[in-house]
Amino acid sequence: QAQLVESGGGLVQTGGSLRLSCAASGRTFSRYRMGWFRQAPGKDREFVATMVWYGGTTSYADSVKGRFTIARDKTKNMGYLQMNSLKPEDTAVYYCAAGDPGDILPTNSGYYDSWGQGTQVTVSS
Repeated sequence: QAQLVESGGGLVQTGGSLRLSCAASGRTFSRYRMGWFRQAPGKDREFVATMVWYGGTTSYADSVKGRFTIARDKTKNMGYLQMNSLKPEDTAVYYCAAGDPGDILPTNSGYYDSWGQGTQVTVSS
């Protein structure tokens, strides 16, 4: 079973930056898409960003557009989420995911069937 492992979370002040990493073992990132989602306490998991692994096409949630950048290094089989101008409302556990094309939109968590364990991001005001 392919596995994803996130890292890079932490505590940062409002306006600060963090870069999350997602390491894939096995063949996960030879699959079609990588995605990032987040879940705050008491809330549903929500879409953050997605990228077609080989083509590089990206899509972002409106709440992070212009502040977050999704990227990947195909040679290292690594995915990244660069987060700038962080706000307290960005506080959540962040998850990376991988999935193949299907009938579900890639902004929906059901599109993805491989998930990491999550990394906590806390933005203080």
